[in-house]
Amino acid sequence: MEYPLETPSPDSSRQVLSPVRRGAVLIQIDFGEPGGGERLQEFRQLVESAGVTVLAEIQGRRRAPDAATFAGSGKVAEVADVVRDLRAEFAIFNHELSPAQQRNLEGQLDCRAVDRSSLILDIFAQRARSHEGKLQVELAQLQHLSTRLVRGWTHLERQKGGIGLRGPGETQLETDRRLIGKRVKYLRERLARLERQRGVRRRARTRREMLAVSLVGYTNAGKSTLFNALTHAGAFCADQLFATLDTTSRRLYLGEVGSIVVSDTVGFIRDLPHSLIAAFHATLEETASADLLVHVVDSSSADRDQQIDSVNAVLAEIGAAEVPQIMVWNKVDVTGAAPGVERDDCGTIRRVRLSAVTGEGVGELREALAEVARGRGRSPLHPEYERESAVAGESPF
Repeated sequence: MEYPLETPSPDSSRQVLSPVRRGAVLIQIDFGEPGGGERLQEFRQLVESAGVTVLAEIQGRRRAPDAATFAGSGKVAEVADVVRDLRAEFAIFNHELSPAQQRNLEGQLDCRAVDRSSLILDIFAQRARSHEGKLQVELAQLQHLSTRLVRGWTHLERQKGGIGLRGPGETQLETDRRLIGKRVKYLRERLARLERQRGVRRRARTRREMLAVSLVGYTNAGKSTLFNALTHAGAFCADQLFATLDTTSRRLYLGEVGSIVVSDTVGFIRDLPHSLIAAFHATLEETASADLLVHVVDSSSADRDQQIDSVNAVLAEIGAAEVPQIMVWNKVDVTGAAPGVERDDCGTIRRVRLSAVTGEGVGELREALAEVARGRGRSPLHPEYERESAVAGESPF
């Protein structure tokens, strides 16, 4: 039996978006935070980026999360009805769930309960292409999983003595915890070696006095499109969240100023999992060690102020809050604003308005970068334009 599309009443919190297909029911609870509509739209894009079909969206309102089920018994019962009717495989929450809440929800909903952190980690696992990127994603996943072993896996809380991996009387839970610990130790050692290699390349670049510029910003703000417009690198671009995961760097020639290194990085997002930030510590240092950050903003987004705050919060967490920034307001072709450069009372460049798609204003950004390089006294390196891959491990962030 298929369910037709429904037009919800004004007071309804349920919206069925598609006929019955195997997919996910999305749940978002309002705790009085602003921008609920933008958060829901972003949540839907995250789920679609993970390759999951959105079957229905359910919203609710609470003063505080329920300790047992996060959403409360009444809302969980409503979700359970929709999950059963649509035969959904997942119930995905736009929130962080504790291990106990996840276990309780899966018992009541009879399907997998997935929180926001697990969803983002899954997207990163699908998109990681470089060796280091895969190692870092695996480390983040294992660190996240280890917190779920304590209460979530009660079916493993039985002793199984045996020969081989388990010692006498060791529980399956203890075995899994021990194996995860061994794998985490190996991943950290491997990433530490790669971090030392990247440090050698960074010191060599410093000796050559090359200005290091990192493109940062909210996911899907247009960083890769701008990177291609500046360097003609041909980096992958798509209108989706986390289209770019592996950091790519190119040398950009700026006339008499010489060359600088421009790096395209993965986009940030609000409520980025702390396990992901910890796992990507090595490559996050690349952003923190940059001489200049080009903060790309989707000026057409109604949520741009909150997105800017989210990016700055992550930058502060990784120690990059003091790195100088040039704010780039991208997508003026959508907003209708005129491309150009804005300066403060001291004549310092604060904002560049441009369109990475049409190329309007990209020349002004190049001039702004040359001005910064000139002001820092960088020496010209090569008279010719040399596009050289300087991929620092090709890893996220």
